[in-house]
Amino acid sequence: MIMINIENESSLHNTLKTYYATRTKGKTEVHADGHIYDIVSEAGEIIEIQTTNLSSLYNKLQDILSKNKKVTLVHPIPIKKHICLFAQDGTLISKRASSKKNHLYDIFSELTKIYPFLLNPNFTLKILEVSIIEERIKTEELVQSKNKKRRFRKNWNKINKRLEEIFCEHTFKTGEDYINLLPALPQEFSSADLKDALSKEKVPARICNNSTLILWVLSKMELITLKKTEKRLRYYSINKEKL
Repeated sequence: MIMINIENESSLHNTLKTYYATRTKGKTEVHADGHIYDIVSEAGEIIEIQTTNLSSLYNKLQDILSKNKKVTLVHPIPIKKHICLFAQDGTLISKRASSKKNHLYDIFSELTKIYPFLLNPNFTLKILEVSIIEERIKTEELVQSKNKKRRFRKNWNKINKRLEEIFCEHTFKTGEDYINLLPALPQEFSSADLKDALSKEKVPARICNNSTLILWVLSKMELITLKKTEKRLRYYSINKEKL
């Protein structure tokens, strides 16, 4: 368990950037190759911190790897979140725990575009299980969010995310690292088998219901192989040659 002092940091992204720059004796905000890299370590490795939307890094990652450079992508998953609501003058109105429970398996929904890079020998993915504080400011009227994704307008806007704690760091570099995420499964398995196995491990229902997506990503990575289709279900086996 890693405790982080975030008193003087302004955001989740900046805190993690400072943390990894310190760990790697790196420089931040490095202009090179037509990009701005979050961190370039003392050893010359590029480190990118991305708190949401990993797909937006596709072109950047493609360019880095085409130049045969090493890159590590760091992505935090908030498994615990507290929500602080502030008035316009900065007065704290309320603080509460969020009811939404994220999980390590949520990473698969972020990998649907960048899967071609995941097994590149120069690429490393680090997933952090973290606790964050989401700061919101109360508005006088119902408003749309800045990213325009709200289905209904609300009387607050999100203004910041702050890191409270890093619980653990997961490193993914090889095919085995990804396959080890799977629960115990039959030698040939379907999305229904995966859903049942995840449910037995008390994984959130929304992830269990998304078992097809998990298998789709692993299939695109060629870590699992389609063996047969039976009663409208596709059955796969682990491709040991990729491990």
